[in-house]
Amino acid sequence: MHYIIKSLICAAVAGTCLFLANGCSKKTDEPNRATSGATPAKAKRIGISIPSADHGWTGGVVWWAERAKAELAIANPGLSIEIVTAKDSTEQVNQIETLLSKGIDALVVLPHEPGPLTNVCASVKDSGALLVVVDRGLTREVQDIAVVGDNPGFGRVCGEQLAKVLGGQGAVVIMEGVPCQVNTDRVEAFKAVMANYPDIQVLDSQPANWDTAQGLKVMEAFLQKYPKIDAVWTGDDDVLLGALKAYEESGRSDVKCFIGGGGNKLINKKVLDRDPLIPVNVTYPPKMIYVGVEEAIAALNGATDGLPKKVVVPADVITPENAAEFYFPESIY
Repeated sequence: MHYIIKSLICAAVAGTCLFLANGCSKKTDEPNRATSGATPAKAKRIGISIPSADHGWTGGVVWWAERAKAELAIANPGLSIEIVTAKDSTEQVNQIETLLSKGIDALVVLPHEPGPLTNVCASVKDSGALLVVVDRGLTREVQDIAVVGDNPGFGRVCGEQLAKVLGGQGAVVIMEGVPCQVNTDRVEAFKAVMANYPDIQVLDSQPANWDTAQGLKVMEAFLQKYPKIDAVWTGDDDVLLGALKAYEESGRSDVKCFIGGGGNKLINKKVLDRDPLIPVNVTYPPKMIYVGVEEAIAALNGATDGLPKKVVVPADVITPENAAEFYFPESIY
């Protein structure tokens, strides 16, 4: 996600879009790679650079980063992990430069924006440190390891689930994320699925920038413009919370289902409780930052399948039957 930083426009990424602090995908439940090999040499240091928790999904990223520090440093004697969070790209660049000056063996970074972060990340690589880039890519492929969500898969699965709920016919509206490659990949995949159903009409597609308040505003506008809407794809669980509020306040009863995406615990709980408006959810796990740290430790241990490498965290469908596996009530997201 799903980038997802409100008010920022990314060029490659996002978003938005783990499993989450709530969205832990089944793939991330594999045996812990970080603890399966030899322990790192003494004084190994990993820096984690991530955006501040300015909305739900990034809050989930911070939560999983803290969990990685608590669990993986203890499991790997001689390893220290330092987490820095930044409110914008400028602060993130400065923090990474400070980490470099202190000396790090690896950096795990989720960039605010690809452009401003590329050069400093290249400096990390040039210093000899391992570079793991999570979720949002850079403008140049300088990383050793990329850990990404399956954004085309995310859009495709959301589309398939929505079409299934509608029985292949109805009127649909879409709320897009921040304009960037992540959003493009998701929306194009979703619309490609819709094209397979001639009796499903896409009424409108407007940006909500992965933001709850904007989700409310866009949904209000849709409700005023269209007298009948059968389904809503918000593309993000934070947006979905705003859209639901607008719909509930409208007093209308025409919408058959809302599908978001990401793995917010509030939405997953609705799926678990069989809320008729939220039949399913689709993961885009903030836990991918944890996976990034596991990959960094494995590489420092020498347990790699060759670098550079790419790890894709899949988009899993959350249903009432499996929602308990994806529900983390203690998580911020």
